[in-house]
Amino acid sequence: MSTAVPKMPLPKHIPDRESIDPTLDLEVEITRLKQERNAIILSHYYQDGEMQDIADFVGDSLGLSQQAKATDADVIAFCGVHFMAETAKILNMGKTVVMPDSDAGCSLADRCPPDVFAEWLEQYPDHVVVSYINTSASIKAMSDIICTSTNAVRVVESIPKDKKIVFCPDRHLGRWVIKQTGRDMVLWPGFCVVHEQFTARKLLKHRRQYPNAELIAHPECEQSVLDMADFIGSTNQLIKHVVETKDVNEFIVATEMGVMHQMRKQRPGVTVIGAEPDSGCECAVCPYMRLNTMEKLYLALRDLKPEIDVPKEIADRAIAPIERMLALG
Repeated sequence: MSTAVPKMPLPKHIPDRESIDPTLDLEVEITRLKQERNAIILSHYYQDGEMQDIADFVGDSLGLSQQAKATDADVIAFCGVHFMAETAKILNMGKTVVMPDSDAGCSLADRCPPDVFAEWLEQYPDHVVVSYINTSASIKAMSDIICTSTNAVRVVESIPKDKKIVFCPDRHLGRWVIKQTGRDMVLWPGFCVVHEQFTARKLLKHRRQYPNAELIAHPECEQSVLDMADFIGSTNQLIKHVVETKDVNEFIVATEMGVMHQMRKQRPGVTVIGAEPDSGCECAVCPYMRLNTMEKLYLALRDLKPEIDVPKEIADRAIAPIERMLALG
């Protein structure tokens, strides 16, 4: 059975749910509501800088999952995309989880529909199913263990070598993990709409323009891009590399440009150049992540909606593979 990846439309920005008084001090109001609700604000690195700055914790998928599990807040306001908020809900079924915009999805998650994936899995009954965290709760419920780009190699290496592996949904991350571990894996043919747009041809142009810069890339990029990179790592690892590599002052960054906010914040004076995607745009921006706004975060905390829910029967099956991932760190 050959599997064609479903083509999913990109999200269209829709107006905020109501008009917000432009003179309202959103930072003050969000802070007030956070205290009143006993809420924690979690933000992914791909959010706008002001969303990151108001958050209690900013991180990648692994760090956000760890924070969601550890929090004693009554309300989790998740500034990210839908699968992240679902994961937070699975880890906190008794808490209220809200998102600024529930239409903030993910191209990887959307291109791995549960019914199609379940039929595809029937070909591999004796395989361990490793699913990237960028999947829906339903996909997680069909999995044996979850991984993030931070711990994907560690997760695969934890599986006995006599076991066969299915990896979904990102084919580029899967190929990179194969290269790092030497394990053979069956890959679901998914990809990220942001990272797939980086090309070796465009990056060669950047190399000529910035000859002293290091090229750093996320493993969701194509292999030709990764072959050129001086450093490959998860979102958090890319930020850490820029902050700690003091003998280099210029970096070309092949991932979503939101990470550059933390790079500049944590290492003032560093020069970070966003790699130009092959799409006619001058910057790599996730259209899903950017549906979230300060106005929508204010409304989400005020109204406690849109609220994220996961059916109990799915959450009960999805929690085990998530916990296995968290146990590995």
